[in-house]
Order: sequence, then structure tokens, then C-alpha cells
Amino acid sequence: QVQLVESGGDSVQAGGSLKLSCQASGRTYSMCDIGWYRQAPGKERELVATISRDESGNIKYGDSVKGRFTISQDLAKNTVSLEMNSLKTEDTGVYYCAGRRCGRVDYEWWGQGTQVTISS
Repeated sequence: QVQLVESGGDSVQAGGSLKLSCQASGRTYSMCDIGWYRQAPGKERELVATISRDESGNIKYGDSVKGRFTISQDLAKNTVSLEMNSLKTEDTGVYYCAGRRCGRVDYEWWGQGTQVTISS
């Protein structure tokens, strides 16, 4: 099992910045990818950004955040961060840290979520 705990959610004004962090614990060696998804009220959960935990460090971003958000990780500390800049009201939602087990397609482990609210 892997446990994921997010932190850093807050309320900020549009145009501002925010940094989210996720601490992973447990059997992190079985996790090949880690990243962030978000869900806005009344909308489906969507990809924000993910990063591979192998040497490739392959990164994927959702189209709506490309150029504004940056994902990074510290493998030694088992943390992943999301730097969010030029925030828009549509970035409002609950941000979830997620982990994908090696050999699986879907993300299996999820944090409890952290609320991000962007006001105009």
C-alpha cells in the first residue's frame, strides 16, 4: 500500500501563484508514476500533471495547465510538488495526489485532496 498526503491548498486571487506538495509513504517502490488530478464542482476529474519515478522523469501535463504549472519530485524524500502560476478562476477545485502502481494502467492510490480556490 501507498499513502499520499497533500498540502498547500489555499484561496488566492486570479493571477497569483500557489504550490502544492504531496508526501508519499508506504511501499513507494511499487509506484511508477505520481502526479496530480483535480476536480471542479460539477465536473469530472481531470489530469493536471504526472511524473515518472524512473530515470526518465517523463512528465505529462493537462492541456489547460501547460505553460503555467510545473511538476517536480524529490525521490529521496518521496515528495512531489506542483508549482502553479498565473492562476485562473477555472483552476478552482480539489486537487488530488495520485500514484500508479508499476504494471498497471490506472492510478490506484489517492490522497484525500486539498482545496484550491481562485477568486477574480
